[in-house]
Amino acid sequence: MSNCSARSSNEGQAKGEQQHVRQVQYDGTTTPPTSIAECKELTGLTHECGVFGAIACGDWPTQIDIAHVVCLGLVALQHRGQESAGIATSEGKSGKNFNVHKGMGMISTLFNEESMKKLRGNLGIGHTRYSTAGGSEVVNCQPFVVHTAHGPLALAHNGELVNNESLRREVLTRGVGLSTHSDSELIAQSLCCAPEDVSENDGPNWPARIRHFMTLAPLSYSLVIMLKDKIYAVRDTYGNRPLCIGKIVPINAGHGASAETRADGWVVSSESCGFLSIGARYVREVEPGEIVELTRSGYRTVDIVERPDFKRMAFCIFEYVYFARGDSIFEGQMVYSVRMQCGRQLWREAPTEADIVSSVPESGTAAAHGYARESGLEFAEVLCRNRYVGRTFIQPSTRLRQLGVAKKFGALSENVAGKRLVLIDDSIVRGNTIGPIIKLLRDAGAKEVHIRIASPPLQYPCYMGINIPTREELIANKLDAKQLARHVGADTLQYLSVEGLVQAVQLKRQTSGGGDKRMTGHCTACLTGEYPGGLPDELSW
Repeated sequence: MSNCSARSSNEGQAKGEQQHVRQVQYDGTTTPPTSIAECKELTGLTHECGVFGAIACGDWPTQIDIAHVVCLGLVALQHRGQESAGIATSEGKSGKNFNVHKGMGMISTLFNEESMKKLRGNLGIGHTRYSTAGGSEVVNCQPFVVHTAHGPLALAHNGELVNNESLRREVLTRGVGLSTHSDSELIAQSLCCAPEDVSENDGPNWPARIRHFMTLAPLSYSLVIMLKDKIYAVRDTYGNRPLCIGKIVPINAGHGASAETRADGWVVSSESCGFLSIGARYVREVEPGEIVELTRSGYRTVDIVERPDFKRMAFCIFEYVYFARGDSIFEGQMVYSVRMQCGRQLWREAPTEADIVSSVPESGTAAAHGYARESGLEFAEVLCRNRYVGRTFIQPSTRLRQLGVAKKFGALSENVAGKRLVLIDDSIVRGNTIGPIIKLLRDAGAKEVHIRIASPPLQYPCYMGINIPTREELIANKLDAKQLARHVGADTLQYLSVEGLVQAVQLKRQTSGGGDKRMTGHCTACLTGEYPGGLPDELSW
């Protein structure tokens, strides 16, 4: 379950298994999805959130439209959440308030010319969110703004606190009231209280407060925290959720400008995919456990909170498989390249005789290209996505419901008829969509349909910010690959192995000489059940 949703502190089931997202089946009784939210619900993976921050360099008031920079940054992160969004800006003065606009809906509908005028400032942060059932309310929209003795503080959060309940008890014991059950508000209120062993005679020591919170909450979070005239970028010590820094370059800097070119501003984002569209250049990732301070003068590391010596980094491997946009950079490599490598590895592990290779667009396309190149088979598109699937109010008849996937896809029959094809997808969660797709292809004349999945079977819930369905809902816990192939009507079906996925993700680092092994490592908990920080009940001290 994502941190971004409201949650009762006394729910009986374990985190990650609390919310039973409505299971959508094409059995003639349930309508196909008619919105982006329902489409994500259908796939079964309801991650997540995106965070973004920007600050102008030089003299203020700045000539850079910070609100528009943040808004465009959020648009680039819209794939990480479509239910709500918000922006908070500051003019950097001694004022008592931030400019805030947030609400339910897509960014394009929330922010217009009038709202953007009210968000003028020299620095700002933003958030785009996807919640689970029960948490889709205005009260949970971010950024959260709280008023402290030292001025306002705004916070945006991606992830989920695995020890939410123990931290909540501690905050409540201090006499702090909470208005929601959101992890993000809990973090904001935690930062309002100075640690007992920290002296603040000369004013608030925000890095010390952030460090104190990080020692109490091992994972999972990437944070952007805005104060009057600065932004802090924070990543948990395991590096479970992504966060990176970019530099806004002058318009006339050109493509050949050196790395020393002065910056017009700095940005921090969950992903780097939107940097070029706002005139920014990728600089580096925020390291696990790092606290980065961004001011009008630039950015600097103010502290690093270390993991226990026996623990390795645990970056979410499903960011590569499913969540991130293909043009984002993680760990020095582009996500698209890693997905292609997953396809290459998939051919080595699960070859088959076929005429063409194709994909379920667009999530499986990169892996399909890798599979085709490694096998020498031709890549050809066989499915055409209907981009307006969520724009109709017409409810189909029972017969059309049974053809549910036809609303979402069309088949390119000339590429399919009489062919033995390999169809690549990035993952299977509930197994609701692959069967209708296979039927669609067979109706278009496919001779054979071999399914290859560019990730291992999902078998376990996630406690770190991704609402993977309960174990009972995950199809891999009911059927093995051969049984699933029969169930969905495929000639064969095979997954990429866990070892193969890890090898594909770490290939670039391995070929470049390795480096510090503690600074590598990926969370595979949803695939293996091995959680980097233990189970939540083990952490709720």
